[in-house]
Amino acid sequence: MLTQPTIEKLNSMRLSAMARAFAEQIQRPDMAGLSFEERFGLLVDCQLTDLENRRMHNRLKAARLRLSACVEDLDFRSDRGLDRSQILSLALNQWVMSHHNILITGPTGAGKSYLACALANKACRDGHSVLYHRLPRLLHDLAIARHDGRYGKLMNQLAKCEVLLLDDLLISPITQDDQRELLEIVEERYDRKATVVTSQLPVKAWHDAMQDPTLADAILDRLVHNAHKIEVKGKESMRKKQSTLDRRQDPVTL
Repeated sequence: MLTQPTIEKLNSMRLSAMARAFAEQIQRPDMAGLSFEERFGLLVDCQLTDLENRRMHNRLKAARLRLSACVEDLDFRSDRGLDRSQILSLALNQWVMSHHNILITGPTGAGKSYLACALANKACRDGHSVLYHRLPRLLHDLAIARHDGRYGKLMNQLAKCEVLLLDDLLISPITQDDQRELLEIVEERYDRKATVVTSQLPVKAWHDAMQDPTLADAILDRLVHNAHKIEVKGKESMRKKQSTLDRRQDPVTL
């Protein structure tokens, strides 16, 4: 049997993983003991795995996560205040399927964004669409989008993704117009999609930090009541601990 034409046909049909697996099978004497059905099943499994990996890569690329973070790499030291069982439970992504929110608070450098990105990354790997935005930049982009015709498209993206990560809520004061935009986002997503929010301020301080109390009530009503709350502790910035610039180096003689 001429195998090269078969390999070329598989590649022309964009079944490159199956073509590679077929070529490998031909080079392996131990495959002779398998039935046609078993060998064909292995080829199909290889192609399916390749397809799933490419889909996952595309989801991660589209998510534009700020940090390359994984749940498997999280630091559960006691001084950080993380509940291992809570985090590992959230990593199962039931909160995504139940359209719940996650609110992560803590001081600067405590690892809020890393934790949020790790949970979003896990959701992405498990087949859910994810989108990351720093909230101050997003609100600025929405204000511009209202005038250049992109507003509807941008809001549609924010509403449709299964997990929306809003980083740095209230890191700077937000105007009434910003609050209205934020209300539109959380209203579209409430009880339909899952949202992750990070903030330096504790949740109980969010209301007073917003200018318009009526809008604040509406925003928090949609964010807080179906949310898992995580408070990350830490006296020393994780960025400082991870910095390579602070490591001692041997003096250089000139």
